[in-house]
Amino acid sequence: MTNTPSLIRQNPVRDLIKNGNSAFGFMAFEFFTPGLMSISEKAGCDFIILDMEHSGAGIDTIKSQLAFARGTSVVPIVRVPGSAYHLIAPILDAGALGIMVPLVETEEQAREIVAACRYRPEGRRGLGFSVAHDDYSGGDVTEKIIQSNERTLVIALIESEIGIDNVEAIMAVPGIDVGWLGHYDLTDSMGFAADFKHPRFKYAVKKLLNACNKYGKTAGYLAGNLKNALEWHKMGFRCLCYGTDVSLFRESLAAGISGISNNSKKS
Repeated sequence: MTNTPSLIRQNPVRDLIKNGNSAFGFMAFEFFTPGLMSISEKAGCDFIILDMEHSGAGIDTIKSQLAFARGTSVVPIVRVPGSAYHLIAPILDAGALGIMVPLVETEEQAREIVAACRYRPEGRRGLGFSVAHDDYSGGDVTEKIIQSNERTLVIALIESEIGIDNVEAIMAVPGIDVGWLGHYDLTDSMGFAADFKHPRFKYAVKKLLNACNKYGKTAGYLAGNLKNALEWHKMGFRCLCYGTDVSLFRESLAAGISGISNNSKKS
């Protein structure tokens, strides 16, 4: 890391996990409001993953959220809908500090993803400065290139049997920071959708963890509840999402409405 004063916003989440620490956040699919980042900061989130794969959200919606993250401590990460260059680079230019790419299955694909995320000599990201990703600032371009390459977090979503078969080669790629377990799609690809007790799924989890540990990468996971989150964190998953905006809102609201309703029936 350069000792030159920062010309762009830094990424404390990448620093945390590179130093062997944990980072916690959640995934947003629906509630892309101006206050989302500030509310999440008050809740103690290190990061938010903004979804573009399943939410239907477009780049204008995402760019607004990336702007709202400025001035907060929350690190905005975006799950893009695919691994193509044109799906990744514009999101980074819009201000994302990290990228999650779905369905990563091969070493070659992982290398192409890293190349899309980083400037030369580490990649082939196109140059564009004094735009959203460097907060419309001036300054030395060479230093911005170095700092941008250092700050960009790259998450490979391993969510197929092919991906698990190749997980060691994927995690060995320089520039891949996190191996994220896509548990639903993984079990679906194996022929037993949502059966997380299946021995083959448990073996796949161990294989991903071992690959991350072997190459100094971090394992990531989306937990459905607190018990689930604690279990996976104990297993060694250090980058954890605690639910989604939809599930958190729905479950909290349902608990409250149910409690009021049940109490009113007793009155």
